[in-house]
Amino acid sequence: MHDPVDIAGRHDAVARRRRMHRRHTQRRLSKVVIASVTVFGLASVLRPEAPAPAAVRPATGAVGPVANAQPAPLHASLHAPSLWRPAGEVLKRGKSTNAPSLPLAPDLREQERRESLSRWHHIYTFSTRYRIKPDLARRIYDAAVTAGLEPELGFRLVRVESVFNPRAVSRAGALGLTQLMYGTAREFEPNVTREQLLDPDINLRIGFKYLRSLIREYKGDLKLALLVYNRGPTAVNAAIAMGMSPANGYESIVTRGYRGRGTLD
Repeated sequence: MHDPVDIAGRHDAVARRRRMHRRHTQRRLSKVVIASVTVFGLASVLRPEAPAPAAVRPATGAVGPVANAQPAPLHASLHAPSLWRPAGEVLKRGKSTNAPSLPLAPDLREQERRESLSRWHHIYTFSTRYRIKPDLARRIYDAAVTAGLEPELGFRLVRVESVFNPRAVSRAGALGLTQLMYGTAREFEPNVTREQLLDPDINLRIGFKYLRSLIREYKGDLKLALLVYNRGPTAVNAAIAMGMSPANGYESIVTRGYRGRGTLD
């Protein structure tokens, strides 16, 4: 059997929900009515009025009656557009807009920012791997990219040649980070001096340019180009002419674990 108290409570709850529903419905209807009255009131105010008919009266001192038209009221000459337009007209105007369509071009600033971040990421990676200062790593990286060499090959060459010492001078007279011979450097920059070859930027620029030209001259044979860089073209060509291998282990030390081609193009 059902409890009478429970049944009465359920009826009260249903009645409360119905009253709340009626109140919400009345509020919505009131808002709609108020909005409609406001819109139609504005439309009636902005609607242009027809000009009043001109009054006709005889002109004093004239022969015969002359019709003098009264000036039309100011608000009659103002044309106010209708507040309501068919949906099709709105869509038509939206499609026929003459606004120019701009192409979706990539954001150049964002592209430059990404390239800069990628560059510094590689620089700091090389700096950590070879335990050198970031400034020196930056100089080697930028010089290699400018010369068309893969930066990894540039760092390997400098490590083997000078152990990253810009003031290194060998017994044979090779100078700087890439251990350039003075005569070889003058083939690329005739006005360079010995003291200038101890400048990191100048030394890296000429040394990487020389290695890049050797790789091109020997048709992409990286190991042969490295042997010529180390031993000189005369010794390598003589060994090849005699049917002997010009290898002396230098090329293996530089390229150990290296899988690149040596050049960026």
